[in-house]
Amino acid sequence: MSLFQWDAVELVAVVVTLAAVWLTARQIIWCWPVSLVSVTLYAVVFYEARLYADMGLQGIYFVLSVYGWWAWLHGGEARSELQVTLASWPLRALLFAIGAVASVGLGGLLSRWTDASLPFMDSALTSFSLVAQWMMTRKLLDCWIAWIAIDVFYVGMFVTKELYLTAGLYAVFLLLAAMGWVEWKRSMREAEG
Repeated sequence: MSLFQWDAVELVAVVVTLAAVWLTARQIIWCWPVSLVSVTLYAVVFYEARLYADMGLQGIYFVLSVYGWWAWLHGGEARSELQVTLASWPLRALLFAIGAVASVGLGGLLSRWTDASLPFMDSALTSFSLVAQWMMTRKLLDCWIAWIAIDVFYVGMFVTKELYLTAGLYAVFLLLAAMGWVEWKRSMREAEG
């Protein structure tokens, strides 16, 4: 494809992804089907950029989006709507360990067996993004703090790869993550009484 065509795909992916994250921050269930479109578009963008870990991440996001859609509707007590909660400290430690081990393992594989660009950074961001996305499907408030940290590093990586629209998108994600934190925290307080 020509540079213009890839830029058009990236632009559409940016717009659709912004919509998905905004809907997620507002706890609007349509975030999940919009996310399905978003991750499909970004799989194409990341393939072209040779960010293979992030490309593969989109497939996992697809599955997690289907799960998140179901969980938000039926994952609460007695198969009711899921409510926002905090992760326990043991769960936080476990999720951090999973992200760290997956980062090193995937980075090693990509650096040895592919022509991946930035294999360890790509792998770390991919691994911790999976952790944050899983937390999001369970409506754990902590996911927004994880996304803020992840997004800071993604901005740098995408600028390095000259994916400026996507870098801009992740800069906006920082604001949306802050909004998500505020919205979800308010929701959690309201549910507690």
